[in-house]
Amino acid sequence: MKFFKLKSWIAFPVFVILDLICVGAGMGVPVFCIFLGFPIGWYLARRHLLLNLEIKDALVKILRDSLITSGVTFVFMAVLWGRTVSMLFDPAADFINFGIPMILYDPKASFVGWLVLMIVISPSLQLLATIFAAYLTVAIKANRG
Repeated sequence: MKFFKLKSWIAFPVFVILDLICVGAGMGVPVFCIFLGFPIGWYLARRHLLLNLEIKDALVKILRDSLITSGVTFVFMAVLWGRTVSMLFDPAADFINFGIPMILYDPKASFVGWLVLMIVISPSLQLLATIFAAYLTVAIKANRG
């Protein structure tokens, strides 16, 4: 039970370090950060429910904390992939040999799609995973009494 009563100033840096490890393990592709959203959501729900909050107040705090954790991943991705945005304005940029999958017909369009996926969509998926796991935990706890 002590695990769920960690102070925020201790729990947040632990999350940042875990998120950074997940970014590194995925070699810049935040698939592990998305999967990290599930245990983080479970932890947030248990943490806020142990504070004996009303369900409505707990859900609001869970949403707030989920947005913060997703924001951390967004900042990591913006720092990691944001520097490659300048390649879009370089006429000599070699998108084909950059190492990303060419999923669209045009290499430049594939590069733009990859950047949007890494910087915007992946943190959004982490947010959805965190909220899903947290709300599922709240529903199970509310069903049990």
